[in-house]
Amino acid sequence: MNLKAGLWQQQTLKLAMTQELSQAIALLQYSAQELAEFLENKALENPLMQIEHGNVQPMNPLIDRNRRKHQKAEKDWIDQIADKPFSLEDQLISQLNIKTLSSEQVRVLRHLIQNLDENGYFLGDLCRIAENLRVPEELVEECLAIIQTLEPAGIGARNLQECLLMQIYYQNPDNDLAQNIISNFFVPFAEKKWKQIAKVMQITLKEIQDVFDDIQKLNPKPAALLGRNETTYIIPDAIIEQSQEGLTVRMFDDALPRISFNEQYFKKFKDQDPQVSRFLQDKVQDYQWIQKSIEQRKETLTRVVAKIVEKQTAFFQKGSQQLVPMTMKEVAAELEIHESTVSRAVREKYVQTPLGTFTLKSFFTSTIQTVSEDENTSSTQVKKAISQLIEKENKQRPLSDQEIVEQLKTMEGMVISRRTIAKYRDQLGILSSSKRKRFD
Repeated sequence: MNLKAGLWQQQTLKLAMTQELSQAIALLQYSAQELAEFLENKALENPLMQIEHGNVQPMNPLIDRNRRKHQKAEKDWIDQIADKPFSLEDQLISQLNIKTLSSEQVRVLRHLIQNLDENGYFLGDLCRIAENLRVPEELVEECLAIIQTLEPAGIGARNLQECLLMQIYYQNPDNDLAQNIISNFFVPFAEKKWKQIAKVMQITLKEIQDVFDDIQKLNPKPAALLGRNETTYIIPDAIIEQSQEGLTVRMFDDALPRISFNEQYFKKFKDQDPQVSRFLQDKVQDYQWIQKSIEQRKETLTRVVAKIVEKQTAFFQKGSQQLVPMTMKEVAAELEIHESTVSRAVREKYVQTPLGTFTLKSFFTSTIQTVSEDENTSSTQVKKAISQLIEKENKQRPLSDQEIVEQLKTMEGMVISRRTIAKYRDQLGILSSSKRKRFD
């Protein structure tokens, strides 16, 4: 081995992750909303970049920032009231008859409500709250009991068991059997160890089944009923349309802001000062790189969507049952790009089709072997077949995972392992056969 010191020349080839390349990669994986936000922020940093929204005239964010704030302040005051959601505390306090409560009770009630989580469960410690507020612990317990009388039923419960008991009593105070089972056999009941419950209580499995059906109708997250979910809008990145010539792909750019170069600003300041001139040259390069990255993003996304349409033509023409196996690796190989590029291109992107709006990711499914040498199926089709089998099964003798394996092979020609069946069943939210069993 030669261990002598010396100087040698060696030529190597490696990819340098420049700032521009990193930016191009980031823009590719941005959703439409993220890209719009990115361009807005860049326009604030770069005085040479103008942003244009649809039919709105170009603006310079540095100049028009105050104007936008003023326009936002002039929003209709009625809309402002409608847009303001009521808090959980406001909705619960509004149910109380404040006139019948002392100021101390109201203070304790507000503090207790602030200790409710997003699901409506009380997470505080009654003893500690009493010490902090310097009130008797009995008063704190009394106020918690008041909260637990409010709607929706179950609000203010300290755990799931208490939440279910409160709802059972609210719906039917005379349902002693359900109250007894939840109070004394909560864990074995949840684990469906019903035979030992039936033996101890000397009741039938059918009676326990009826209680279980009633419990399924209750809400384990009562505060969710009081929450207000803001409406979210999906902006498709591409539109697939059916025409006489076949399927066509059109990129939907209307929702994205357009960028343009502020030539007037550049000419005005480029020759005034060497330092300013260098600053503007940097911003010119920055603008050019952003423009190039946006064009590359559009080109890559167009190619990927077009390839999806090419490989999933039957899906768009005949329906979701015709989704064929397709992986990102296959698409990347046919487009001669890296698999990670496909993954970034479809991230949080949506496509509008004649069948509805879908995520681009939903068209990629793994390949499942069949008994036919010439044909394979997709995981989506397997999941649908599993759902159909379980829907039609004898509920008194539900199919085991191994029985599903055998039926899929016999009836559908699908070759799949028992472990994969269990995995797909979990993904579909379907219980095991022992927990699906019903009693007469």
